[in-house]
Amino acid sequence: MSGTLFVVATPIGNLEDLSPRARQTLAEVDLVAAEDTRHTGRLLSHLGLKTRQFALHEHNEARAAQVLIEQLKDGKSVALVSDAGTPLVSDPGYRLVQAAHAHGIAVSPLPGPSAVTAALSVSGLPTDRFGFEGFPPAKQAARRKWLQARADDQRTLLFFEAVHRIAATLADMVDVFGAGRQAFLGRELTKLHEQSRRASLGELLDELTNGTIVSKGEFVIAIHGAGDAPASSIDTDRLLTELAEALPPKKAAAIAARVTGETRNALYKRLLEIKGDGDA
Repeated sequence: MSGTLFVVATPIGNLEDLSPRARQTLAEVDLVAAEDTRHTGRLLSHLGLKTRQFALHEHNEARAAQVLIEQLKDGKSVALVSDAGTPLVSDPGYRLVQAAHAHGIAVSPLPGPSAVTAALSVSGLPTDRFGFEGFPPAKQAARRKWLQARADDQRTLLFFEAVHRIAATLADMVDVFGAGRQAFLGRELTKLHEQSRRASLGELLDELTNGTIVSKGEFVIAIHGAGDAPASSIDTDRLLTELAEALPPKKAAAIAARVTGETRNALYKRLLEIKGDGDA
């Protein structure tokens, strides 16, 4: 008989979040398929386990999956783990799980930690409908186009971002979604220096810029859906007109965006229309 492929969630920070069943499974399987054997080796050492590991990561997954499928067909049991959280959620493992199903091999989940659900649960944003979008594109032009395609999504949207791009990504989100759109930023969730902040996108960017939110560690961003976002009761045209009396159009539009939650580009175009310069 074929063995079983166990998909095992591991801690995203605090090692005490590993479930007793997950520990038992890691102790009893024949192989642990790990995204990074050094990282998982430290977890196994912490647990006092010496289970044999096999590397499975984004660069070797197709080949590694073939090897592991043969092991499973021979009756071996395999635990699939990523560096942190639930495998396949922005982590390797899809090809292996897909191949296991194709070969009639049992696949069993051991649910547990996930940065996605952890952030959603404390975000204070609607949870009845949500979408996980992974990491935005690294280059700004592609990222802005990618975000624009999601600007009208009515679900709560969640994103991962790396520390060296978090400020640029938040700035693009302010421009695309509007500075007033309610959002949540989680940093180093479950770890020693954890930060969780619910505010508007504009406020989050300001706090990241001034150091209130520390630019270190791993980040999860959650953004309120467009359709259910609270409507502004502000007379936008009047606000733009008043601001334009004292400021250049682009600066006036930027400030109005922070107040109303509308996008800066849309407000800039509206201001030109009000001034009769729509063809400019």
